[in-house]
Amino acid sequence: MKQLHSGKREERTGSFCHQEVLCRHHPAPPFQFVLEKRGGSQRVDELTFFLTATSKPFIMEYMQAPATSSQGNILCCTCGIPIPPNPANMCVSCLRTTVDISEGIPKQVNLHFCKQCERYLQPPASWVQCALESRELLALCLKKLKGNMTKVRLIDAGFLWTEPHSKRIKLKVTIQKEVMNGAILQQVFVVEFVIQGQMCDDCHRVEAKDFWNSVVQVRQKTSHKKTFYYLEQLILKHKLHQNALNIKEINEGIDFYYATKQHAQKMVDFLQCTVPCRSKTSQRLISHDIHSNTFNYKSTYSIEIVPVCKDNVVCLSPRLAQSLGNMGQVCVCARVTSTIHLIDPNTLQIAEVDGGTYWRNPFNSLVSPRQLEEFIVMDTDIIRNQKLGAGAGMRSNKHTLAEVWVQKTSEMDTAQQYHCRTHLGHLLNIGDMVQGFDFANSNVNDEFLNKMNPSHIPDVVLIKKSYNRSKRVKRRNWKLKEMDKDREGMAPEDERQYQDFLEDLEEDEALRKNVNIFRDASKIPVESDTDDEGAPRISLMEMLEDLSLTDATGGEGANMLTE
Repeated sequence: MKQLHSGKREERTGSFCHQEVLCRHHPAPPFQFVLEKRGGSQRVDELTFFLTATSKPFIMEYMQAPATSSQGNILCCTCGIPIPPNPANMCVSCLRTTVDISEGIPKQVNLHFCKQCERYLQPPASWVQCALESRELLALCLKKLKGNMTKVRLIDAGFLWTEPHSKRIKLKVTIQKEVMNGAILQQVFVVEFVIQGQMCDDCHRVEAKDFWNSVVQVRQKTSHKKTFYYLEQLILKHKLHQNALNIKEINEGIDFYYATKQHAQKMVDFLQCTVPCRSKTSQRLISHDIHSNTFNYKSTYSIEIVPVCKDNVVCLSPRLAQSLGNMGQVCVCARVTSTIHLIDPNTLQIAEVDGGTYWRNPFNSLVSPRQLEEFIVMDTDIIRNQKLGAGAGMRSNKHTLAEVWVQKTSEMDTAQQYHCRTHLGHLLNIGDMVQGFDFANSNVNDEFLNKMNPSHIPDVVLIKKSYNRSKRVKRRNWKLKEMDKDREGMAPEDERQYQDFLEDLEEDEALRKNVNIFRDASKIPVESDTDDEGAPRISLMEMLEDLSLTDATGGEGANMLTE
């Protein structure tokens, strides 16, 4: 490029690409250039420079611009369109038509479903409960495809909406696989699961009237069912009744029917840890396959609970009474949990007798709840600082020892009164009603009681304070849940025994710790000025809210779903 004269304008054309021209002179300011681009993008651009210069000399320099790297395109080896370079040298469309990474994966699979119990078959022989579009159902469907997806990588899987009554479940699956020369191809496809009905083995047995494999027979030889009511609440709390096929209540106990021996054994272990009992096991041969040497048995577990209930009066053997801390032979059963809790009404000594100790030294109840009589307290005197003999056991801190004079309500027209010691000194006042057992006017046939010194046998043993039952029922604003069971041969006094159990829960705080008590929203407690102030009650803090599932599908809850 030559120097231009001042005041003149000269046009020169050169073949320069991606260059910037910097012109400067000394000491004048830089020249100004106007660059005009001509030509197309497929050939070398022609740059035309228009230079306007002054008369002063100048120096002209060329500076290269920084080179920008750009990835070029290649042509697809199949269809010839420009594409970014890839190991396969093919576009995505041609690669998908050439290679199918979902080959070998079935697009339609059968899924077996039992209509009776609403469970799905999980091969080889297990049945699982799965809700629609749940994680459990998704895992079950993917297990059906797992054997055919060993050579691909699972990226994502999800359900597609289908009609609930269509018996179809559609699953959208995303997979990846390495194909030609290390290229990774990703593909999305839909697998359709067809639901087919198949009855499970448990439902087969129910339909064939041969549904149970093991039965647990719980028995207690008593006239009262307080222990069974307490045991029922423990089973409900730990949800052990869910595996039972059927629960049948009979006169002396309850039968639990199970489809497997493992569920029955689990119930037996629970009963042995919950109540003092002993068990026996028997088997009956149903069928035998001589070729495979397999046997089909029906198992029966017999559970016998100790025949002692709460508020029973018992007479211990001299050997057992001595081993329990030289306590008196005539005792009152305070409660029955995993052990028998006894208290001596003459000394307030307490002791616990487990199942093994009871069956080695058995004792029976001397009185049934129907033989209790009602007394009125005429006088009471608290006994303080009583000293126990050598080797005495523990004393109760929740009870108070007292001497009382009582009179039967049926003998108010006479002057006959009875003197006794009681452990209810903290509850009784003059004029209170109390239930007890009259030894002086009764004929009790007991092996150990007949051998006792008559001077050591009390005239009256007081059991518990009596309250107005009708008023307690009216103000009771809580309830208990019950198991669904078949009843047969029920006695007409079961309702009275159940009310006795509810009163025991109100009076004994330690007993209701293991029981779920629910607030009864449909029942409004009735308060009046004549209510018994001293009657125990259950606070709202100890109650649970009863969950009602009908609110979400009917009633007032139905409006929430339609809005």
